[in-house]
Amino acid sequence: MSYFVDFRNVWLAYNDELLAAGNFAVEDISLQVTEGEFIAIVGPSGCGKSTFMKLTTGLRMPSKGTIQIGGQPVTGPLKISGMAFQAPSLLPWRTTLDNVLLPLEIVEPYRTNFKTHRAEYEARAVKLLQSVGLAGYERKFPWELSGGMQQRASICRALIHEPKMLLLDEPFGALDAFTREELWCTLRDLQAAQKFNVILVTHDLRESVFLADTVYVMSKSPGRFVVQRQIDLPRPRDLEITYTKEFTDIVHELRGHIGAMRKTGVAVPQ
Repeated sequence: MSYFVDFRNVWLAYNDELLAAGNFAVEDISLQVTEGEFIAIVGPSGCGKSTFMKLTTGLRMPSKGTIQIGGQPVTGPLKISGMAFQAPSLLPWRTTLDNVLLPLEIVEPYRTNFKTHRAEYEARAVKLLQSVGLAGYERKFPWELSGGMQQRASICRALIHEPKMLLLDEPFGALDAFTREELWCTLRDLQAAQKFNVILVTHDLRESVFLADTVYVMSKSPGRFVVQRQIDLPRPRDLEITYTKEFTDIVHELRGHIGAMRKTGVAVPQ
């Protein structure tokens, strides 16, 4: 069986000195993700979740092991991925539309064709903004948008070049609970419609269970995956499911694993 994301015994030390000392940020990571799958990664602070993201996007090369994305070895930064973070980081002097278009001005092959294809790219950006509830805000500047609106625009920017994989590092962590849940539904609908892979790093266990097909729990540093939990809740999921016993049981189970690792360094036996 072929996998879209395929990590085989991956270790990473951040420099040669740490490597020589056997001081790894992540160790013995093996992970296979099918095409179109949505996974979430949870774990204690500093466990290596963001390091895993850097490895997945090719921003860091492993010290040991192999990584393939889309059937190809990762040898450098990937063009088939988009990323969004906790801080939207929209450029304040650009309109919402121009912020969304920014990757197409930078990444080839779009960069070379940007001027001649601008109308086509703008239409794509407008359609994306409409899909996340930002119709009519194309000419607004970031300071005219709420935090939730800015994060919606940030996700559109990450998707404008039609990546096969979206990586999200705590994208909703700074938002109020109501806005956060609205954006869960926005992301749910985008992924269901476009079928791109998603890797979500989050501290919010409810968020991980609501959105993901599979949740992975990382150990304390050096990070390694110690729990793989399939989320067998039916799709499409609406927010009402978060109040069910099935949902809360999974959240409590994951919390138990993380709590056990904080105390003993070992997850609860499955």
